[in-house]
Amino acid sequence: MDFSNFYKRIAGTRLNHWLETAPSQLAEWNRYHKNGNFPKWQKVLDKLPVRTPELFDIKDRVAFGSSDEIAAGDQKKLHNLLKILHPWRKGPFDLYGIHIDTEWRSDWKWDRLKDHISPLQYRTVLDVGCGSGYHMWRMLGDGAKLVIGVDPSDLFLAQFEAVRKLSGDVQDIHLLPLGIQQLPPLHAFDTVFSMGVLYHRKSPIDHLEQLWDQLKAGGELVLETLVIDGDENQVLVPADRYGKMNNVWFLPSSAALMLWLRKCGFVNVRLVDEDVTSLHEQRRTEWMTNESLADYLDPDDLSKTVEGYPAPKRAVIIANKPANEE
Repeated sequence: MDFSNFYKRIAGTRLNHWLETAPSQLAEWNRYHKNGNFPKWQKVLDKLPVRTPELFDIKDRVAFGSSDEIAAGDQKKLHNLLKILHPWRKGPFDLYGIHIDTEWRSDWKWDRLKDHISPLQYRTVLDVGCGSGYHMWRMLGDGAKLVIGVDPSDLFLAQFEAVRKLSGDVQDIHLLPLGIQQLPPLHAFDTVFSMGVLYHRKSPIDHLEQLWDQLKAGGELVLETLVIDGDENQVLVPADRYGKMNNVWFLPSSAALMLWLRKCGFVNVRLVDEDVTSLHEQRRTEWMTNESLADYLDPDDLSKTVEGYPAPKRAVIIANKPANEE
């Protein structure tokens, strides 16, 4: 993978000092850390057509190209190539008449939070744990000047690059195969999103401090995660698995999470949404045929996971870094 366009894009910006570490980290990833399937995914990227779509919509959805812009045979080839990048978890995407119906209706999450965040126009934005980049496109569609996502999943990188290639290779949006713990304290982003990450971290407070270190003074954090009901002292630590996931460590109440944020120094901490995940928002599809939410819940009581814990409820909390802090 060639990240030279990313380096050029951040040169001369307040992210310029990231060039001290990012090239060596990404060179190391290129040499040693690719998923064993990456050569197969790279072949998909190499075969994708280079085209500039007439239809370009990232304001109300993520759609590039209509079925009228591509021959039927080429559309079938494109469909088959994109299917190789299974499973598609975050979306949906509409690409030259092909509807990628992803496991998650990520557009529903965006609709729940978009009216509560500060307008992204002219902002430099970081999306932590960005998946295949669906929300990154919506951030760019909301007027962001530059959107950077970090996610260590190589498959998500391949999916993102496939979509970007079909978009006409937009250069104000980039995904890096890194975890946030690999980023230096940049103190440069106007807005930082962390959605669906906190409960996977062994140390949630460390994660909040890492998010702090990426924000410029006065910047905004948009934090979305699994929560439980309860007061400021209520936190669920699953004994083993939660919803069949073995990498869920802490599920705080919204009140507890807001307390953690305040203790980390964040101000103007507010809960803007709580929502129980429905079987219509997360489900199996043609583009994600593995187990999904229905398989994680107790079939006799959908208010509980198969382990007997409360079913997934997700909260969106927004907070700010003080204007006088670095």
